[in-house]
Amino acid sequence: MKSMTGVVIIGRNEGERLKRCVYSVIEENVHIVYVDSGSTDNSIEFVKSLGCDVVQLDTKTPFSAARARNEGFEHLVSSNSDISYIQFIDGDCELLENWLELGIQFLDKNNNYAIVAGHTKERFPDKSIYNRLCDIEWQTPTGDIKSCGGIFLIRANAFLEVGGFLPSVVAGEEPEFCYRLRQVGWKIFHYNKDMVWHDADILKFTQWWKRSVRSGLAYAQGLVLHGSEAEKYCVRETFRIWLWALLIPLVISILAIYWSQFFLLLIALYPMQLIRVALSEVGRLASMKYSFLYSFFVLLSKWPQLLGQANFFLKKLSHKQQEVIEYK
Repeated sequence: MKSMTGVVIIGRNEGERLKRCVYSVIEENVHIVYVDSGSTDNSIEFVKSLGCDVVQLDTKTPFSAARARNEGFEHLVSSNSDISYIQFIDGDCELLENWLELGIQFLDKNNNYAIVAGHTKERFPDKSIYNRLCDIEWQTPTGDIKSCGGIFLIRANAFLEVGGFLPSVVAGEEPEFCYRLRQVGWKIFHYNKDMVWHDADILKFTQWWKRSVRSGLAYAQGLVLHGSEAEKYCVRETFRIWLWALLIPLVISILAIYWSQFFLLLIALYPMQLIRVALSEVGRLASMKYSFLYSFFVLLSKWPQLLGQANFFLKKLSHKQQEVIEYK
């Protein structure tokens, strides 16, 4: 079945990480296309030197991961008509040995599943607290899931059925894509097997902040696209952002100013929420330390997420184009 499988790698200025990525995929002996979003290093020359196809995105159109994956898919299926499965992978990841065989076998035996994804493992979790947070984020339940990240194996016909990714979605394009797949009856599975090494390389608080701003924008865009539908897509996430980052502080301030400073004690809602989330995560993370670390940053992220949402709605009202938020 590998002869019917293709791999789409997307990246921009990934350097050594891209080299590790391409080498890990070449070993699988499958059709490969690398989609480059305006790299200024030697990424394009390196991939071409290995005999892989390269698609260079037109710089006149804004870059996005959604657009890159779509163009990579189109190149693969147009040049290889027998392609049945596509593995998407980012240039900062390395495909692990045996994953493709396992993923292909799963899809071959389960015709109602469009996507199968395995575990993403952070390569350098101890390099920074933000890398550690990514490693925690990758630890998701196995079995049937609603969505996955941008690294997964998919049936080509399922991708075509929903028209691929929406190029206009500049953040959170993967869960939005999975949402549309589920709406037409497809299922998504998280296999209890390792799939890739990931190198987040988030070393600064400012990078983490921008990444959180981007996630807020993603929820806002998802809300506008599908929030009124039966599943109420992104409604809960958006409400919680506005609740914790704006409504609660605003209410406490008004009560303290106009009634009594006693109401400032309501600030205790925040440490209470932190403890509640941390305790709920202990089972998943098997570590009290990492549970509290994760909980603290989940709560803190509500403020940059609010900025991301506000930015999205302001641009939408002014009819300006949404732009990709880069954090590294």
